[in-house]
Amino acid sequence: MRIKILSQKILWVVIFAIAFGFVEAAVVVYLRHLLGATQPQMPQGEILFLVPGIAFFDPKTAVEIISDSAILNVEMIREAATLVILAAIAALAGSNIRERITYFFLAFGTWDIFYYVFLKLTIDWPKTLGDLDIFFLLPFPWIGPVFVPIVISSVLILSSAWFILNKGGKYGK
Repeated sequence: MRIKILSQKILWVVIFAIAFGFVEAAVVVYLRHLLGATQPQMPQGEILFLVPGIAFFDPKTAVEIISDSAILNVEMIREAATLVILAAIAALAGSNIRERITYFFLAFGTWDIFYYVFLKLTIDWPKTLGDLDIFFLLPFPWIGPVFVPIVISSVLILSSAWFILNKGGKYGK
């Protein structure tokens, strides 16, 4: 019975994340149209540090990406709101901190993959998984090939679902 309830929670979190992925993709489609950019514009700013597959740029580089400061501010707040929304669904699904973190990772991974699925379906982008994208602007711009967040998100989804189902939701009890 407990596994059935957990499976239903997983299903509802995934359904929410898929729908939210479309909303986020739609916002990016509108933003690109508004800015006259069909592809993400890769900045030439200073790279603060590199990890495999991701370059982290100086915060001032965000102005190169979105030069209109009002739109840039709204976009940064939207990104923060996205994280709050994903955390809220995780808080509703989980009954303790470990469950909430696990559901957050499940929602985040699903949302992120479907964000790219819906960009591909609506504007036929990315053309390849090697295309560069701007992942986040907070706290500074993160840039890398599309396959990087897809790999990370796949690991988040699979490990979260495994953890929820195999621990039976009895984390730390």
